[in-house]
Amino acid sequence: MSSGQITLLGAIAGFTIYLGLPIGRLRNPAPRLRAGLNALAIGILIFLVWDVLTHAWDPTDAALTDKHWGTAVSGALVLAAGLGVGLVGLVYYDRWNARRRAKAAGAEGGKAGAAELAMMIAVGIGLHNFAEGLAIGNSAARGEISLAVLLIIGFGLHNATEGFGIVAPLAAEGTRPSWGSLGLLGLIGGGPTFAGTLVGQHLVNDKLSIAFLGLAAGSILYVVIELLSVARRANMKELTTWLILAGVLLGFATDAVVTAGGA
Repeated sequence: MSSGQITLLGAIAGFTIYLGLPIGRLRNPAPRLRAGLNALAIGILIFLVWDVLTHAWDPTDAALTDKHWGTAVSGALVLAAGLGVGLVGLVYYDRWNARRRAKAAGAEGGKAGAAELAMMIAVGIGLHNFAEGLAIGNSAARGEISLAVLLIIGFGLHNATEGFGIVAPLAAEGTRPSWGSLGLLGLIGGGPTFAGTLVGQHLVNDKLSIAFLGLAAGSILYVVIELLSVARRANMKELTTWLILAGVLLGFATDAVVTAGGA
């Protein structure tokens, strides 16, 4: 399989994220639907945090097993830095945005908050998907074409569920985004898979992958905290619990192809 074909398939794997985005165009979704979408997104994102951190820690774990202390320490520091910037950095970014939103009034302020949270989710997923693209490109660069194809299939299935996670805050607030907004969110969330596939075919570097995975994990964890506060306000504990569980299980199910490929 040629480099161009791998790149094209990497793009397809990223842009399956658009399959879940149109749910954000529903008019006035019922409160239970809003709460359910929010909870499902939490479950998917919880799975993503676990998945990302597992992959980010693997090189350090291998270095510790082989007693390569320098490699282990540097890998751990890169992960800690990425995780810190992704999590704490968004706290300060959100505080700055909160001051800016305070100037807006009533419903418009709420809409801005939901839109910004959706953008944060898209950015976090985009960082994660860049690392996924690196994995696809790295596999192809090492001549492991069958593994690269399995990764593309697995990530494509996985990314199809991530669109729900992006639009969940909009649905929860009753905000109906334009098609242009959905297009931009999809490009930010899914486009990096394509970019990562391109880069990964020419640059095989564990530290770069660890850094992006750490950033992704931190940003996604921050968004999970925010969505949990939305879930608490909905006051639908049973529905929320079941759909968080469903989201986590959905994450594992779509990841099964990647696991079968030995990733």
